[in-house]
Amino acid sequence: MHRLTYLAAASLLVLATATAARADDVGLAVANLQANFFNQIKEAVTAEAKTKGVSVDTADAHGDSATQVNQIQDMITKGVKALIYIPAGATAAGVPVRDAHAAHIPVVNVDRNAQDAPGDTFIATDSVAAARTLGEYVCKITHGKGEVAIIQGQLGTTPEEDRNKGFNEALAKCPGLKVVAKQASKQWHQDEGFNIAQDMLQRNPNISVIFGRADALALGAAQAVKVANLGHPVVIVGFDGDTAGLQAVKNGVLAATMTQKTQYMGRLALASALDLAGGKSVPKMQLQPAVLTTKENVDPFLKQHP
Repeated sequence: MHRLTYLAAASLLVLATATAARADDVGLAVANLQANFFNQIKEAVTAEAKTKGVSVDTADAHGDSATQVNQIQDMITKGVKALIYIPAGATAAGVPVRDAHAAHIPVVNVDRNAQDAPGDTFIATDSVAAARTLGEYVCKITHGKGEVAIIQGQLGTTPEEDRNKGFNEALAKCPGLKVVAKQASKQWHQDEGFNIAQDMLQRNPNISVIFGRADALALGAAQAVKVANLGHPVVIVGFDGDTAGLQAVKNGVLAATMTQKTQYMGRLALASALDLAGGKSVPKMQLQPAVLTTKENVDPFLKQHP
């Protein structure tokens, strides 16, 4: 009799523990884990969750919005208690937020937000300020003169729009820098950066500055410049502070990048998700600064990403 009572009590304890774990389960919907930036966020969320005893259901959309909508619907059906959401693109970006909210599941948007259906909190780099700083640096090192090519990210996404705004604000105060080419990528990939830059340089070999809106795009552009053998230097800058981008800055391939606090944003995303699931209030906007990173200050970021 005592043994049966003990077993029953033990079973109830196991059930209670499992219920508590499920109550903290978080869905992590990532745009594309091929991108170092998103992978770092995933790694930070996963590591932080382990320290807190929280399980994370991760889904990689591979850059496809329709796939991501289905993945998040599956998470909602499973009963996650909060959702960390990095939209795969601008198309249908608001659908998962509305679906989650209909199921009373709070949403933490990271890096990208949907204007028609924003998350309960938005965690990102202050890309307007960061891109403005980058543009001011380009103006300084070029002495305010040059023909500029811009390789954009996905049109309509938060980082593309904000980086466009900030960089344009800097160029408005540096009239000697003229934008002569501008083209969007679909997935922010390095091969896109190469193909777009190669086409731009064939059309206008006088280009002297290239801004890849992500480090991968900038690295692709650097390959295109090398192949083109222009006979004059081209200042190439990126954005993100990806591992490969930081190494390229150290090697002089990129003149600069803006290093985002990727690891910190991942930890903050999980903390915010758990707070929201627990009924606590979280600021609607949690924008983080980025650091202008050049050859002079890149080493610490290569050793430990912020």
